Amino acid sequence: MPAAQVIGRGRAGQSVAHALEKAGFAPSVELVVLAVPDSAIAEVAASIEPRDDVVVAHMAGSLGLDVLAPHPRRASMHPLRSIPTTSTDLTGAWWAVAGDPVVRSVVAALDGRVVEVDDSARATYHAAAVMASNHVVALLGAVERVAASAGVPLDAFFDLVRGTVDNVAALGPAAALTGPVARGDWATVEAHLAALPESERATYEALTAAACSLPAKSTGQSTRTWPKAG
Repeated sequence: MPAAQVIGRGRAGQSVAHALEKAGFAPSVELVVLAVPDSAIAEVAASIEPRDDVVVAHMAGSLGLDVLAPHPRRASMHPLRSIPTTSTDLTGAWWAVAGDPVVRSVVAALDGRVVEVDDSARATYHAAAVMASNHVVALLGAVERVAASAGVPLDAFFDLVRGTVDNVAALGPAAALTGPVARGDWATVEAHLAALPESERATYEALTAAACSLPAKSTGQSTRTWPKAG
């Protein structure tokens, strides 16, 4: 029985290969998954002979199906999960898919969940994914630096971070917001800015402005106005 072939042995490629092997996935047509750098996808795809019984899929979050020309059966399957190692568990992950329906069988075999993302929205979708993962890592790096200047370890903040994410999942971003912006306590915001190293202020200001854009809980409609904004 034909099985999936994964080209590319980086963290994503090996994790997907392990997951498919563990699931015993074998589609009715041959599936070739390109887990190579985004810039190499078109070249690698072009090196594979097009066949009607072969689906060629890539794992790039921001690219459409055009990079897989001239293959008649194309697909994309991007896991919405951070993959820091070559053995990351992808069971139950969300996957952004497009193209040939065989990739939905892949997701089903991994007990995953599907979200359909058209080519026209791939870059926007991937920007959101980067914000949800990479930017959170960058933010926690800032937390680590600022906390260290106060003699507090990063570990002390992890329960706060996890609880906040749980609150957002349960209530949505607007209702989960707490702290000085939610209270309209601009004096505390200004005290924070005065205490922060200059190198950290831009991050704090940008995120304060973003928090202000969330609907106020009291009305569900109006946003908060930070006196310093603008």
